[in-house]
Amino acid sequence: MRLLLVEDSARLVELLGETVREAGWRLDAVTTIADAEVVLAAREHDLVLLDLGLPDGNGIDLLRTIRREYKDLPVLILTARGSIEERIEGLDAGADDYLVKPFHHKEFLARCRAMLRRSPTALQPVLEAGNLRYDPATTEISCGGVAVALAPRERALIEILMRDAGRVVQKRKLEQTLSEFGEEVSHNALELAVSRLRKKLQPFETGIDLVTVRGVGYMVQGLA
Repeated sequence: MRLLLVEDSARLVELLGETVREAGWRLDAVTTIADAEVVLAAREHDLVLLDLGLPDGNGIDLLRTIRREYKDLPVLILTARGSIEERIEGLDAGADDYLVKPFHHKEFLARCRAMLRRSPTALQPVLEAGNLRYDPATTEISCGGVAVALAPRERALIEILMRDAGRVVQKRKLEQTLSEFGEEVSHNALELAVSRLRKKLQPFETGIDLVTVRGVGYMVQGLA
């Protein structure tokens, strides 16, 4: 799951970034409406987290653009504007939910989970490769019914590889998919993530092999 945060508070971006990554999701963060419009056109996201008081305008205007051009993209407003009239305006403009600052991180995650359960990505079937199972709705990885504890980047990596099981996924695609703004994934970081993933899968009878195709990328391949 990839989320887009449109927020100009550096501290809140940092805090929400930690919360989102711990939940196993990826986060892109921008500070202006203009940047958000560019990112929305360039990348696919599962949920938008939208502040209303932005440096270059009212977030409500961006919300209306999203509703017009990305009809099924869920939007959660995160704002200090908490009056009944402001809540009604945000919801009537097309927001799927509205959360007033300050808020508890557990409530924030619960609202995100509720919205992501209704997203097109969450409606995708469970992925299976060998004995591994990935549930898009919960981002849980399991093997033979036992949960596999993975760090967020490792979980994202196995998800990508399972979606293309049996085919080589190029390194550049993996680096781009795993990256977040301001934190590009290097070749060494990708290799380290693959190494850690292999070690964490080793105790399980996964029925798959994580294959390195030198100079090209990686692939999940069923054991003969």
